[in-house]
Amino acid sequence: MIDMAYAMGPGGGQGGDMGTLMGFLPMVLIFAVFYFLLIRPQQKKAKDHRALLDNLKKGDAVITQGGIYGKIAAIADQEVILEIADKVKVRVARGSIAGLAPSSSSTSGPSNS
Repeated sequence: MIDMAYAMGPGGGQGGDMGTLMGFLPMVLIFAVFYFLLIRPQQKKAKDHRALLDNLKKGDAVITQGGIYGKIAAIADQEVILEIADKVKVRVARGSIAGLAPSSSSTSGPSNS
């Protein structure tokens, strides 16, 4: 009966190792696709955002993740004071800055033209 169990397995020269490699190949390919299409761009975007936050300075026009446009009045370690109108300042978390505001827009509100 033991002889029958050995008869069911692949022989020494029938490429059992090649079959194992071919079994893992689709998983490796799927991981590679996920890495290049999802993981790597996300890491690059996070790195660029960290660089933006590190390079903020007083006077920069920024937009928050909530959509508020303002000009930086003061910067602390974890918070930023934004001037959103004349003599109107708000305190926001530094991480909530989404990016620099377009240079053509002003922080004084919409134009009537």
